Amino acid sequence: MNKVFLMGRLTRDPEVRYSQGANQTAVARFSLAVDRRWKREGEADADFFNCTVFGKQADFVEKYLRQGIKIVVSGRIQNNNYTNKDGVKVYSVQILVDEIDFAESRNSPAGGAVGNEGRPSPSQAAGDSFLSITPGEEEELPFN
Repeated sequence: MNKVFLMGRLTRDPEVRYSQGANQTAVARFSLAVDRRWKREGEADADFFNCTVFGKQADFVEKYLRQGIKIVVSGRIQNNNYTNKDGVKVYSVQILVDEIDFAESRNSPAGGAVGNEGRPSPSQAAGDSFLSITPGEEEELPFN
């Protein structure tokens, strides 16, 4: 099984291009900085992953993602190894993204993420991190 989940911040604005031919498909590329859980002195604080998204997800990326936004992606790892013009073997890894979710609200200090087609969620509109429950809905909850 080849499945990966990453949470990090975009290091730059995504680059979006369109394939050639009759059925043009959007292809978005971005880099994700993922903080390391444990850090040793003198080592990097984060790992950087190149991500690629296709189709409607790429359109979403182009419209809503910007440098610094914290997201969670799931997808698969793909090797892109090749031999360059000098005959040297180059090893490259990319993440082919299947799903993207925002990892923070628009109102968070480091955020700026937008969800729900640019509209704040009910909890964001209320100014807190909890969903408001109207009277009568409480009885339908599976816990007390």
